[in-house]
Amino acid sequence: MKTIKDYIRTIPDFPVPGIQFRDITTIIQDAEGFQLAVDTMLDLVKDLDFDVIAGAESRGFIFGAPMAYQKHKPFVLIRKKGKLPGKTVSQSYDLEYGSTEIEMHVDSFPEGAKVLLVDDLIATGGTTEAMIKLVEKLGGKVAGVCVLIELPDLKGREKIAGYRLDSAVTYEGE
Repeated sequence: MKTIKDYIRTIPDFPVPGIQFRDITTIIQDAEGFQLAVDTMLDLVKDLDFDVIAGAESRGFIFGAPMAYQKHKPFVLIRKKGKLPGKTVSQSYDLEYGSTEIEMHVDSFPEGAKVLLVDDLIATGGTTEAMIKLVEKLGGKVAGVCVLIELPDLKGREKIAGYRLDSAVTYEGE
């Protein structure tokens, strides 16, 4: 029986020398791999009480939407600045070489909603931290964060200390 790691392709030196890029396209191109990834992520949060799933553009959509469908929960988009048509709230955050912003519609969920954040990966934690701040700006409560891949060497978990983080696979020291 294959594991999630068996479906993930590693591309050395992408996008720059020294980086081991964890490519998820090989999971979503394979029906069994995709189902295994979504089912594993759902299993990680089976004890978690949440009202809404929110995912970051665009890879968070890939895993968050089928999770929301399976749990019969709403799915909320977190998009790059300027991509949502309605009234939004935004959060900026730093990247390796600069900064960017993400946004959510102001009416994404009712105040006090418990939100599960979903993404494909947590590395340095910048995007995840920005998603948490967005949810809290809108009066939501972050129930937890669920990612397919965690890169612990980059210390993203430390950046979101105090919030539950579940990851399906880790690449520590790899």
